[in-house]
Amino acid sequence: MEENLTFYELRQRMVDEQIQARGIRDPRVLEVMRQVPRHLFIASEYWEGAYADTPLPTGYGQTISQPYIVALMTSLLHLQGDETVLEVGTGSGYQAAILSHLARRVYTVEVYPDLAERARHALAELGVTNVQVHVTDGSTGLPEWGPYQGILVTAAAPETPMPLLEQLAVGGRLVLPVGNRQGQNLQLWERRPVGWEMDEIAPVAFVPLRGKYGWKDEEW
Repeated sequence: MEENLTFYELRQRMVDEQIQARGIRDPRVLEVMRQVPRHLFIASEYWEGAYADTPLPTGYGQTISQPYIVALMTSLLHLQGDETVLEVGTGSGYQAAILSHLARRVYTVEVYPDLAERARHALAELGVTNVQVHVTDGSTGLPEWGPYQGILVTAAAPETPMPLLEQLAVGGRLVLPVGNRQGQNLQLWERRPVGWEMDEIAPVAFVPLRGKYGWKDEEW
C-alpha cells in the first residue's frame, strides 16, 4: 500500500486530490466520499488500488467506477436528504452506499444475481438499512416505488430509456451515460411540469446497459 498509508488516509487523499481538486464542491458529497470504505466493495486482491483514480473490476465484466465519476454523478442529483432515489446497475454496491447517506430511500437494480447478493452483503456489513437491492431489468426502471427525485444509471444506454424519464418526479433529475463503446456522454435530465430538459456534462466510458432498453451483445 502506498507509503503504508491507512485506508482512512488514502480516502482523505482521494477526496482532496481526485474529487475536490477537480471541482466537486457539494460538502455532503465530499463528506460521504471521505467516510464510505470503497475497498470493502471490491475483492481484497484489488485493495492496494482501492482509492486510486481508476475503475476496478467487480466480476461479470462490470466495474466499480473511478471515485471522481461517482462523486460527479452523485453531485448532479442535488440531493438534500429526503429523496427517494433509483440506481440502475448496483454492481459492487458502492454507489448505493454513497447514495444511502444522502437520500431517504434508495432502490437499486442489478441484472446479475451474484453481484446483487454481494452488494447486499457489503451494505449489510456496513449497517446500511435504507437500500433495497432488486434483481431485474433496470433499463425499464422500478415503477412500483416511483416517482423518484433522482435516478442514477451506472451503465451506458444506446439512448435515454423513456421509462426512466417517466418515473422521474417533477423537478427530479436523471444522470446517465449515453453512447457506445467508441464514445459516450454523461447526460443530466430534469423533469419539468411539461416535458424534460437535458444537458450534456462530460465524455465518459462505462460498461453497456443490459436489458430491454440497453445494448445487446452483438450490437455492443
